[in-house]
Amino acid sequence: MKTHLAASAIALMGTQSFAQDLSKTLPDSVASVAPALQSYAAEDLFGTVWNAETLSVRDRALVTFAAMVTRHEADQLGRFTDLALDAGVTAPELSETITHLAFYTGWGNATAAAEAMAPVYAERGITADDLPGADPELLPLDEEAEAQRQNMVQDNYGSTSQGVVDYTESYLFRDLWLRPDLAPRDRSLVTVAGLIAAGQPEQMTFHLNRAMDNGLTQEEAGGMLAHLAFYAGWPRVFSAMPVAKEVFANRAE
Repeated sequence: MKTHLAASAIALMGTQSFAQDLSKTLPDSVASVAPALQSYAAEDLFGTVWNAETLSVRDRALVTFAAMVTRHEADQLGRFTDLALDAGVTAPELSETITHLAFYTGWGNATAAAEAMAPVYAERGITADDLPGADPELLPLDEEAEAQRQNMVQDNYGSTSQGVVDYTESYLFRDLWLRPDLAPRDRSLVTVAGLIAAGQPEQMTFHLNRAMDNGLTQEEAGGMLAHLAFYAGWPRVFSAMPVAKEVFANRAE
């Protein structure tokens, strides 16, 4: 009984502490300018959405971070870097996330994110020596699946831009996606989150299927959509909903 009570107390302290971390992501000026927005944030977003069981707090922090990078919200990113680290996302995982998103949301977004994150890493004593290097030992490649993907892209787009076709193979699928310090599921998670946040649902079918092949469940994918409605906006999420619905239906057949 004492052990159970102690564990419950620790869990409660953790919940209260993380609620305080969430509150730090909202600037103090919001309450003086938009009291209703402050109330929605405190009561609904922080109090309900972040506690929904469809997606872990750690994954919510990673998805939110990816959305911020994608939307070039560098002025907010320091707060959300702190939040992600406190939620259990590691410094190497965040480093790999911005490296990954450079290819999917643009170099400028990733470099702006690095600038915003640098003070947080410095304050926490995280140095380059703690982070993934340029040439790690890569994860194994599914040669058959990659050959099928490459042949499809070559057939469809080789005459349009051979450079894009070649770079996609050499830089993305034979290198970036095989870097070991961000799990394949999490690479897929931040890719899909980035596509939704960027308003590019036409790219989602392949990547949401890949995410689910990599271990993301339908419930988690639905939880991600609901979470991103707040951080990317309802229109972008509703643009993504038909794609997700079709993916889910096809996988159920």
